[in-house]
Amino acid sequence: MSTMNTVGRPTTPNAVTSKPATLTGARGLLQDELLIFESDGWGKTGVDLAEPKTDGSDLGDLVRRDPIGLPGLSEPETMRHYVRLSQKNHAIDLALYPLGSCTMKHNPRLNEKMARLPGFSDIHPLQPVSTVQGALELMDTLAHWLKTLTGMPAVAMSPKAGAHGELCGLMAIRAAHEASGEHAARRKVLVPTSAHGTNPATAAFVGYSVVEVAQTEDGRVDVADLAVKLGPDVAAIMVTNPNTCGLFERDIIEIARLTHEAGAYFYCDGANFNAIVGRVRPGDLGVDAMHINLHKTFSTPHGGGGPGAGPVVLSEALAPFAPAPWVVHGDNGYDLIEREEGEAAQAFGRMCAFNGQMGMFVRALSYMMSHGSDGLRQVAEDAVLNANYIKARLSDVMSAAFPDGPCMHEALFDDEWLKGTDITTLDFAKAMIDEGFHPMTMYFPLVVHGAMLIEPTETESKAELDRFIHALRLLAQAAKAGDVERFKGAPFHAPLRRLDETRAARSPKLRWSAPEGTNIAAE
Repeated sequence: MSTMNTVGRPTTPNAVTSKPATLTGARGLLQDELLIFESDGWGKTGVDLAEPKTDGSDLGDLVRRDPIGLPGLSEPETMRHYVRLSQKNHAIDLALYPLGSCTMKHNPRLNEKMARLPGFSDIHPLQPVSTVQGALELMDTLAHWLKTLTGMPAVAMSPKAGAHGELCGLMAIRAAHEASGEHAARRKVLVPTSAHGTNPATAAFVGYSVVEVAQTEDGRVDVADLAVKLGPDVAAIMVTNPNTCGLFERDIIEIARLTHEAGAYFYCDGANFNAIVGRVRPGDLGVDAMHINLHKTFSTPHGGGGPGAGPVVLSEALAPFAPAPWVVHGDNGYDLIEREEGEAAQAFGRMCAFNGQMGMFVRALSYMMSHGSDGLRQVAEDAVLNANYIKARLSDVMSAAFPDGPCMHEALFDDEWLKGTDITTLDFAKAMIDEGFHPMTMYFPLVVHGAMLIEPTETESKAELDRFIHALRLLAQAAKAGDVERFKGAPFHAPLRRLDETRAARSPKLRWSAPEGTNIAAE
């Protein structure tokens, strides 16, 4: 007997459980797939190679003596292997990717096309500057718009990602204190309790001790606690705005005033810039340094699609200490300042060997130019609207961590609504997989018990948001109705069942080993 669900599709009660298990492990069009090392292809190769003309004796001890240990697959076998694996993964091309604090949004295909243009995709960092004028012009143009959007006078383009950008910012701050003779006295960095974990880690890596700043009941920096902890021994504060609870720091200007009054610098974690781009300029708020995750705000690939890019914008006070290289433009075209001399005499050094991630720069500028200033502003507005829509639609069945007032770009729920159900945040997340959705970020930020952090981004339509909300509402109702087994046994329909999370974390198997007595190469 069929019924109708609320989106109008026929459903059959217990349809899945009434079907027999398959005999091969495959399920319909989803093939069961072995590891590539387990494939029966050791004795073949997909390409014909000519016999080498030399014996390799000139390589001395570097000549390979043992089998290389790689399977040999034909082109069709290789293609099918990776396509089958891709069918087991969730992806932004399939559905909403609701990871909070990550901004997993659609990457326009236009950006990918631009990044593959000859002259961008095939240049080498050691080419003469005269042969890469177009690439340097693109970097200079992107730097200009990053400075314009943030209201900051300088930007370091070479950092490779968010944490690398944090390192850049704190090293610039350290260099500034060294130049003023205050570094020996200023050995502390203040970090809020809800900060990204990389913030205190980066501060410690640079050699600072980390002091935690308390959070108010409404999820923001406790300004009174900050004022008490600021002093002549503090080098900087690190604040994320909007913060990791998905809230705008209302006292951000006061936080900057107190920090500067104490002689410290204000580092802003720009991971959530997507929520305010085109709406707020961090420089106007008193920020001295902020990294920008191009893969979060300007749509370059995220989560395994790297490499990333984390340019760092700097205030007038920190600009002289920006790391080399810099792009400059003069009568003879574009050039790179690569040594700590002249106008770069106070640069703290280099962050990496070359100039940054060219492919990421091309994608980011393509995104900016295709959106325009009004489009970038709408990015922030739609991201915030979508998050508040989710919060409003789910707050009657799930408990919002900070129910009073709107959120910014992400909606944060806690596990208060699960009390008495014997179901945890992890159980709920596993059940989401059965419904075809990637779980939201769980148990983060740590200041919220059983946290469920949802960031829909601006690229999701209302119809897709409604589909996601519908699934979560049904799961919430099932949890409250006592359907515990649905959650404790989930996921039932994923390629693999639930793992022993603790054992997987403590004793991960990261390398495949051939069974003893198995030939792994052609003899």
